[in-house]
Amino acid sequence: IEKYRVVTDQIRTDVVILTDERIQHIKDHHPNDFERYARYLRDIIEAPQYILEDKSPHMAVILKEYMEDGKRFRLILRLSIPSDPADYKNSVITFLEIIERKFQKYLRNKKILYKGE
Repeated sequence: IEKYRVVTDQIRTDVVILTDERIQHIKDHHPNDFERYARYLRDIIEAPQYILEDKSPHMAVILKEYMEDGKRFRLILRLSIPSDPADYKNSVITFLEIIERKFQKYLRNKKILYKGE
Protein backbone atom coordinates (compact mmCIF):
# COMPACT_ATOMS: atom_id res chain seq x y z
CA ILE A 1 0.00 0.00 0.00
CA GLU A 2 2.77 2.44 0.88
CA LYS A 3 4.03 2.83 -2.70
CA TYR A 4 0.53 3.69 -3.88
CA ARG A 5 -0.06 6.40 -1.28
CA VAL A 6 1.45 8.80 -3.83
CA VAL A 7 -1.89 8.46 -5.68
CA THR A 8 -4.13 8.69 -2.61
CA ASP A 9 -3.46 8.29 1.10
CA GLN A 10 -6.91 6.77 1.62
CA ILE A 11 -6.26 3.26 0.30
CA ARG A 12 -8.27 0.89 2.41
CA THR A 13 -7.00 -2.56 1.41
CA ASP A 14 -3.95 -4.31 -0.01
CA VAL A 15 -6.11 -6.81 -1.91
CA VAL A 16 -5.95 -6.52 -5.70
CA ILE A 17 -8.46 -8.27 -7.93
CA LEU A 18 -8.66 -8.98 -11.63
CA THR A 19 -12.24 -9.75 -12.64
CA ASP A 20 -13.32 -12.01 -15.48
CA GLU A 21 -14.80 -8.95 -17.20
CA ARG A 22 -11.43 -7.14 -17.08
CA ILE A 23 -9.61 -10.24 -18.34
CA GLN A 24 -12.01 -10.31 -21.27
CA HIS A 25 -11.39 -6.60 -21.87
CA ILE A 26 -7.64 -7.21 -21.97
CA LYS A 27 -8.08 -10.15 -24.34
CA ASP A 28 -10.40 -8.17 -26.61
CA HIS A 29 -8.40 -4.93 -26.75
CA HIS A 30 -4.83 -6.24 -26.44
CA PRO A 31 -4.85 -9.62 -28.21
CA ASN A 32 -2.55 -12.27 -26.73
CA ASP A 33 -1.09 -9.95 -24.06
CA PHE A 34 -2.94 -11.64 -21.21
CA GLU A 35 -2.06 -15.15 -22.38
CA ARG A 36 1.61 -14.31 -22.95
CA TYR A 37 2.29 -11.97 -20.05
CA ALA A 38 -0.10 -12.67 -17.15
CA ARG A 39 2.86 -14.07 -15.20
CA TYR A 40 4.20 -10.49 -14.88
CA LEU A 41 1.07 -9.05 -13.23
CA ARG A 42 1.92 -9.72 -9.59
CA ASP A 43 5.47 -8.38 -9.95
CA ILE A 44 4.31 -5.23 -11.76
CA ILE A 45 1.84 -4.43 -8.99
CA GLU A 46 4.13 -5.36 -6.08
CA ALA A 47 7.28 -3.74 -7.50
CA PRO A 48 6.31 -0.96 -9.91
CA GLN A 49 9.11 0.81 -11.73
CA TYR A 50 7.01 3.96 -12.16
CA ILE A 51 3.66 5.11 -10.87
CA LEU A 52 2.28 7.96 -12.95
CA GLU A 53 -0.57 10.36 -12.34
CA ASP A 54 -3.82 9.67 -14.18
CA LYS A 55 -6.58 12.17 -14.97
CA SER A 56 -9.09 9.93 -13.19
CA PRO A 57 -9.08 9.99 -9.38
CA HIS A 58 -7.74 6.99 -7.45
CA MET A 59 -6.10 5.50 -10.57
CA ALA A 60 -2.47 4.48 -10.75
CA VAL A 61 -0.75 4.19 -14.12
CA ILE A 62 2.03 1.67 -13.58
CA LEU A 63 4.95 1.23 -15.95
CA LYS A 64 7.54 -1.50 -15.75
CA GLU A 65 10.35 -2.52 -18.06
CA TYR A 66 12.07 -5.90 -17.94
CA MET A 67 15.51 -5.33 -19.43
CA GLU A 68 16.44 -9.01 -19.70
CA ASP A 69 13.25 -9.77 -21.66
CA GLY A 70 13.05 -6.48 -23.56
CA LYS A 71 9.40 -6.14 -22.49
CA ARG A 72 7.60 -3.02 -21.29
CA PHE A 73 4.16 -2.92 -19.72
CA ARG A 74 1.48 -0.47 -18.70
CA LEU A 75 -1.06 -1.46 -16.06
CA ILE A 76 -3.91 0.68 -14.78
CA LEU A 77 -4.92 0.02 -11.18
CA ARG A 78 -8.05 1.47 -9.56
CA LEU A 79 -7.44 1.96 -5.85
CA SER A 80 -10.22 1.29 -3.35
CA ILE A 81 -10.96 4.16 -0.98
CA PRO A 82 -13.27 4.45 2.08
CA SER A 83 -16.11 6.10 0.13
CA ASP A 84 -16.36 3.10 -2.23
CA PRO A 85 -18.89 0.33 -1.51
CA ALA A 86 -17.65 -1.96 1.26
CA ASP A 87 -16.95 -4.90 -1.05
CA TYR A 88 -14.73 -2.94 -3.48
CA LYS A 89 -11.08 -3.96 -3.74
CA ASN A 90 -8.17 -2.50 -5.65
CA SER A 91 -8.77 -3.59 -9.21
CA VAL A 92 -6.75 -4.06 -12.39
CA ILE A 93 -8.50 -2.03 -15.09
CA THR A 94 -6.24 -2.91 -18.01
CA PHE A 95 -2.83 -4.38 -18.79
CA LEU A 96 -0.81 -4.35 -22.00
CA GLU A 97 2.62 -4.59 -23.52
CA ILE A 98 3.88 -1.29 -24.93
CA ILE A 99 6.77 -0.35 -27.20
CA GLU A 100 9.77 1.61 -25.93
CA ARG A 101 8.69 4.79 -27.71
CA LYS A 102 5.32 4.74 -25.88
CA PHE A 103 7.04 3.92 -22.58
CA GLN A 104 9.30 6.98 -22.98
CA LYS A 105 6.37 9.16 -24.10
CA TYR A 106 4.46 8.34 -20.91
CA LEU A 107 7.51 9.29 -18.85
CA ARG A 108 7.85 12.61 -20.70
CA ASN A 109 4.18 13.56 -20.70
CA LYS A 110 2.80 12.28 -17.41
CA LYS A 111 3.67 13.35 -13.90
CA ILE A 112 5.86 10.73 -12.19
CA LEU A 113 4.56 10.14 -8.66
CA TYR A 114 6.86 7.24 -7.78
CA LYS A 115 10.08 5.86 -9.19
CA GLY A 116 11.35 2.50 -7.96
CA GLU A 117 14.96 1.55 -7.47
